[in-house]
Amino acid sequence: MDKVTIGFAPTRRNLFSAEAAVEYANLTRQKMDELAIDYVDILDINEDGLLYDDEGVEKIAEKFKAAKIDGLFLANENFGTEYACARLAKKLDVPVLLWGPKDETPAADGSRLRDTQCGLFAIGKVLRRFKVPFTYVKNSDIDSPEFARGLQDFIKVCNVVKTFKQTRILQVGPRPFDFWTVICNEGELLERFNISLSPVPIQEVVQEIKKVKEQQPDKLQAVIDYFETNTEVQISAKDLEMVAALKVALQNLCESYGCNAGVIQCWTALQDEIGILPYASLSLLQEEGLPFVCETDVHGAISELLVEAASLGEHRAIFADVNCRHPENENGELLQHLGVFAYSTAETKPILPQRHFVFDYPGSVAFRAIKDEYTLCRFDGDNGEYSLLMGNGKGIDGPYNQGTYLYLEFANLNRLEFKLVEGPYIHHVAAVRKNVVPILYEACKYIGVQPDFYDPIEEDVKAYLRGDQSWK
Repeated sequence: MDKVTIGFAPTRRNLFSAEAAVEYANLTRQKMDELAIDYVDILDINEDGLLYDDEGVEKIAEKFKAAKIDGLFLANENFGTEYACARLAKKLDVPVLLWGPKDETPAADGSRLRDTQCGLFAIGKVLRRFKVPFTYVKNSDIDSPEFARGLQDFIKVCNVVKTFKQTRILQVGPRPFDFWTVICNEGELLERFNISLSPVPIQEVVQEIKKVKEQQPDKLQAVIDYFETNTEVQISAKDLEMVAALKVALQNLCESYGCNAGVIQCWTALQDEIGILPYASLSLLQEEGLPFVCETDVHGAISELLVEAASLGEHRAIFADVNCRHPENENGELLQHLGVFAYSTAETKPILPQRHFVFDYPGSVAFRAIKDEYTLCRFDGDNGEYSLLMGNGKGIDGPYNQGTYLYLEFANLNRLEFKLVEGPYIHHVAAVRKNVVPILYEACKYIGVQPDFYDPIEEDVKAYLRGDQSWK
């Protein structure tokens, strides 16, 4: 699982009981410990271990920045100090979670110790004044399922945002000429989202392969052993060595250029240089948490990073073409590719065939992916506008296909088809076996991307985030 660290800043206001605020801050800490949340505390900032003044804001901000937190948790333990919360959040520029524990029953004389909900209204308004986006979990008991779920979902949101903002993509070769769909604006990605590309020529990969064979025999052999153990290998030992060497070479280059994903001109210049297709190599990179996609689809690599981060790294993704309709099921669709699904998504044993029906080269991988519930997503844009398409599909049976493939059934396939035709999306999607639509939706407010759906589910997503219902 991916590691996410949040800064815990419980807050109070002087007018209300400091003792009660301290008590509930400690109860909140206990709950986070139970949930195994990784957090940085402020017990050393002042006697109460609470946020309530400018002096505390400065000290807390310094501590949280030094700890490189991924998110800020403002826990409103009584009414809270709205300006201190807003100033702290503004200084940190990370996702913000706002929540407060529900008040106790009033005392017999009608007095109240905390007025937590009232303070939440105030903090929300001032955060808006400061133009700080935030995530809200409803005013609820500390032991409520709504609080636990909301806090854990926020951790995943932070992971999506952190991943997006730290993305650097290795680009191996230019896009294939025929693939105009994958054109992207490199400058705009950098200027708007801090997403950068590290372009390298295919010849640099060839040189790295030579180094791997000469200098990293143990690493090379480990990959060969993995393929032989987990795959029905139908290709020659020489070709298998090249598949393994390409995998290690691409991994080395990603490390060298500080990249967390990659794209590659997968045909045909590569085959002319090394005699294999890259897809089996890419499939293993996917399995190891390094998304690497075909046809230099930069937006596709970003899509895969986001959907995996939303699962907190629990699930690896498939990256597929949305290919053609199911021959019998009106809402069924084939998702298929030459072989860039992660190995752990395989329902049938992977095969390394001699050739694929498209290219007469070894190096592709073939299996049917696990039939399950999937979240699909596609980050894309044109004409200066960017959005994230998301939704769900369910695995179903379908005819055999070569390569890696899966059939999904949608609530209404026509809606997805029209989205992919009318844009701004293309037919490449990333998908994981977990419903992470609400996570992706909430993350969009922090990354400056418009959320979009191919099914009319936005109100259901909002209801889930409010704690009104579980996700169906």
